[in-house]
Amino acid sequence: MADRDPGAFEQARCPGTSWQDILAADEVQPPAFMGEDRSQYLGSEPIDAARYYSPEFFRAECEKMWPAVWQFAAREEDLPEPGDYVTYDNAGRSWLIVRQEDGSVKAFHNVCLHRGRKLKTDSGSAEQFLCPFHGFSWNPDGSLRNIPCRWDFAHLTDRKMQLPEGHVAQWGGYIFIRENAEGPTIEEYLDPLPEFFKRWRHEECVTVAWVAKVIPANWKIAMEAFMESYHAYVTHPQLMPFTGDANAAYHVLGRHVNVNYTPFGVVSPHIEAQARAEHWPQQRIIDEFRKYNGRSADNYDADKDNYAITVPEGRSARAALGAKMREVSEKQFGGDYSGVSESELLDALVYNVFPNFAPWGGFMPNIVYRWRPWPDQDKCLMEVRVIARVPEGQPRPAGVPMHLLGDDQIWADAPELGVLGAVLDQDSENMALCHEGLKASKNGRVELADYQEVRIRHIHQTLDSYLNA
Repeated sequence: MADRDPGAFEQARCPGTSWQDILAADEVQPPAFMGEDRSQYLGSEPIDAARYYSPEFFRAECEKMWPAVWQFAAREEDLPEPGDYVTYDNAGRSWLIVRQEDGSVKAFHNVCLHRGRKLKTDSGSAEQFLCPFHGFSWNPDGSLRNIPCRWDFAHLTDRKMQLPEGHVAQWGGYIFIRENAEGPTIEEYLDPLPEFFKRWRHEECVTVAWVAKVIPANWKIAMEAFMESYHAYVTHPQLMPFTGDANAAYHVLGRHVNVNYTPFGVVSPHIEAQARAEHWPQQRIIDEFRKYNGRSADNYDADKDNYAITVPEGRSARAALGAKMREVSEKQFGGDYSGVSESELLDALVYNVFPNFAPWGGFMPNIVYRWRPWPDQDKCLMEVRVIARVPEGQPRPAGVPMHLLGDDQIWADAPELGVLGAVLDQDSENMALCHEGLKASKNGRVELADYQEVRIRHIHQTLDSYLNA
């Protein structure tokens, strides 16, 4: 790690209002951990561009990293009943995630042990996993069910033909798999997420939207586009009237976890001077937020008229937005939201779990990202889920299926994403052209900001710890 004056890193912050200042001014304070400064200086060295496009580097990821990490494979609501299954493909492996009769979940390699055909290419419910090639079949618990012409396979025992299993862990409504037996428990791996998310209870949520698209870029390029707010001023100018992009906080929380806290309901420092010169009223912040922010209650409140907001004299737009969010949340989901902070209802609290899982914190319907090689270093499958709390007193529904966009479609073609689709389309162009540009790079280097892009450096250092193990 390069030497650097610690004081210089402390000064690598946007002048003026800080993340902590914004929280301190809120009417309801968030949990203490959200205001703690857990930033770290991780060096200033460039990143080798070949990490994003080299087949050899990708091969090393597949051999040394992916089998050793916990991977987010499914949500509980994806397979609610015994016999329900989800197929999960990633980095050269194919898995069957199957709900068992006792309610537990197992993960099997999705490969026929006869001639190697994939058993399933979809998700659904099954009494058996029947190979469409020759009819070998397995029970939902992975035990052998039948071999046609069994007389010709006297050398194969039932034990030998048990489907190989992976390791399964469950937390917060999420189901994780790991190929290797060795390694930390899911709680150790996610630390400190289990403690932080106790308040937000993702296990009480279900998937209400799930859209995916193949991106012509390396999975890390796509993921990194969502690990900093530094790009928002140029890439998403429509967000500036209500997004504190340069006020954002960037924290490294553990070996596998980091977070970006970006405030909404405040004017971007990039256009503060313009807002003052033009005497923008606080009402303008709210009006712009409602038009362009995916966390706006307009996106999930059936009665839009109930979301009309007029900022009272002497009150901030952020406070007025928070008050209305509490009101709408109580109406939609039940419960008492009086002690819920503005930040937990408005802000982008974007956590990343190495290698490719990013759940938003807070109380609104939450975004959950996942990125996977599809199938190699030059393309990835980007998935955007939206999970929402099940209203009090209502049964837990099954989740919605994944809506896979075609190559000729854009994110905005998915109406379930609302205004988020247009934002994702702005990001997608950057991803594809970054991949092309890195391949053509003259110096073969990626230069990162010390503070605003520290999360990117963190994931690369964690990746190296696996590759060099």
